[in-house]
Amino acid sequence: MILKPAAVNAFKPFLIPLVTLVFFLFFSSQNSIAQQADSTRKEKQEKADYSTLPKNPRKATILSAMLPGAGQVYNGKSWKVPIIYAGLITDIYFIGFNNSRYQVFKEALIASDNGDPTDFPTLNRDALVRNIDYWRGNRDLNYILLAAIYALNIIDANVDAHLSGFDISDDLSLGIEPKIENFSASNNSLGFAIKLKFK
Repeated sequence: MILKPAAVNAFKPFLIPLVTLVFFLFFSSQNSIAQQADSTRKEKQEKADYSTLPKNPRKATILSAMLPGAGQVYNGKSWKVPIIYAGLITDIYFIGFNNSRYQVFKEALIASDNGDPTDFPTLNRDALVRNIDYWRGNRDLNYILLAAIYALNIIDANVDAHLSGFDISDDLSLGIEPKIENFSASNNSLGFAIKLKFK
């Protein structure tokens, strides 16, 4: 059926309200579906129950955020504390070392630009700039590493607390055994089987 221009003109006053109504119904139904999904997600988040775990992950996370290593002590993994502090102290040392070298070359560049003698008479301006960029980059990289060590400390405490209820008793065993599989009367296959046994 082909509509004539006169018929199309007759529908024009109804077209815009009709399209508006369709869009309104479509987006309102999508919005209600999204709100239902959000409310379901919020209920699941609010129902996070750690009472069955021996250690509370939220408490372990907060402790490690306030004082690195405190969450590990709370989880009973205090052997990790020296490793965390060794990483933090080593990184702080390298931040200081790289920053001192950066400052030395920066002062040498300023002295060179002013025409004063420097501690590096054999280096020209380009070499001084390259050294400044190198030591500043190393210092900044160590700042990022320090933040990563701090974040890993928090993540480790949280994961350890979540795994505190994981059963690692002697009643569990994992074994690897050779296995022959018969696919048909003439076709056998040799492989390995991994078996988890509950005693």
